[in-house]
Amino acid sequence: MIVAGCDVGSLSAEAVIMRDGSILSSQIIKVRPRPEQSASEVMDKALSEAGLAYGDIDCCVSTGYGREKIPFANNNVSEISCHGRGAQWLCPTVRTVIDVGGQDCKVVRVDENGKLMNFAMNDKCAAGTGRFLEFMAEVLGLELEELGPRSLSSQQPIAITNMCSIFAESEVLYYRWYEARDPVDLAAGISRAMAERVNALVQRVGVEQDVCVTGGVAKNAGVVRALEEMLQVTSQALAVDPQLVGAVGACLFAQDHLSKSGS
Repeated sequence: MIVAGCDVGSLSAEAVIMRDGSILSSQIIKVRPRPEQSASEVMDKALSEAGLAYGDIDCCVSTGYGREKIPFANNNVSEISCHGRGAQWLCPTVRTVIDVGGQDCKVVRVDENGKLMNFAMNDKCAAGTGRFLEFMAEVLGLELEELGPRSLSSQQPIAITNMCSIFAESEVLYYRWYEARDPVDLAAGISRAMAERVNALVQRVGVEQDVCVTGGVAKNAGVVRALEEMLQVTSQALAVDPQLVGAVGACLFAQDHLSKSGS
């Protein structure tokens, strides 16, 4: 049984191919202008890596913002369900999944089978998403990948109090240029401000251990550490890139579909 999961989000697209419950290949790309372009490109890469063709796939499930526009998918499932299912499959003890993507944040509670029990999403504000970190990195003149590691070396994090991204930008610029504060301390303050916004969402759902963080922001060590301190937990490491979790979950739903249909 060969299945595929394709996750087309706001900033990136992911594809995972599995055979009999084992991952054969996976790919991540930046999104293209249209969801179907992103889906085709990332799946082409995953198929090439696995040495397969589209005809070899028994079932493909799509997820993410563009899930309904992927022409080769047999079915689509929400990213909330896919991240919950994928995270619990990768780490069976996980019960709380914090998915922080480019344009939204979701907190998902699952049972021992990865079934969705409860969830919450942020509003349309960018303050609790990857866009906020991209924006703040630009303000500091840093690459996005530098923001997390730089923040970990701070001894005096600067509190960023504004919830709005636009006002937060003004606050960071003031500290950086008028008070000549160290960018490392500002990076730490930005990471903590992001974690506070995510934590507020987590509290709406409640924390049940174990906890894991998925999505692109899971790669920001500063945000993850600040969030762990606030929640008083240690985030569980996953065996795959945290951006792939939704596509892994989509593969699992594809397996379910084949099992139920008897195909």
